[in-house]
Amino acid sequence: MSKINLCPSMMCADFTKLDLEIQDLEQAGVDLLHMDIMDGNFVPNFALGLEDYISVNRLTHLPLDAHLMIENPIRHVKLFAEAGAQIIYIHPEADRFPLTTLEKIKDYGCKAGIAINPETSIEMVSELLPHIDGVIIMTVNPGFAGQRFIESMDKKIKQVCALRKENEFTFEIGLDGNISPQRIKKYKNIGINNFVLGTSAIFGKEQSYAEIVTELRNL
Repeated sequence: MSKINLCPSMMCADFTKLDLEIQDLEQAGVDLLHMDIMDGNFVPNFALGLEDYISVNRLTHLPLDAHLMIENPIRHVKLFAEAGAQIIYIHPEADRFPLTTLEKIKDYGCKAGIAINPETSIEMVSELLPHIDGVIIMTVNPGFAGQRFIESMDKKIKQVCALRKENEFTFEIGLDGNISPQRIKKYKNIGINNFVLGTSAIFGKEQSYAEIVTELRNL
């Protein structure tokens, strides 16, 4: 069983009290803050932008990722690298030359990753796997919180875990989309490292973040 990282999705946080939200998440012991960057083009929604990213980074000592749900991401990777991203994820479908973009991310001193949409087959991204530090498997369609988990993604999750083991790749695997405590318990046992936490696991609950994180650690 791999060590798991709990990564709250900040698009689900209450930005009217952002400093308190981050303080509570830090004290709860989460591992990383997940930052969804949306351009209203690649996905039909606008979410966190560069100024939001800079604000969150100034308020925390936790590492941040940058999940770029944007067209032609190579135009913006430098901005998010300079804003403090530890790892930058791109969607290969949004980039004409994704391998070039991944290498550029590394040139800026960040780890490089890909996010795989539900409709994207592993075969379509297999050539990128030797070049990445992380992969996020989307278990909902990207763009909105509160969607139902797509059960057919179970096969893809197991396929990526098997490919990593067979090829001795070292990239981390994360899941993003309706990640409930039950799914964390299930998938941590097959090699998933990172779990993006939204309204299904941590936000909008009656329990404190500290209580929730403790329960998730003990699953």
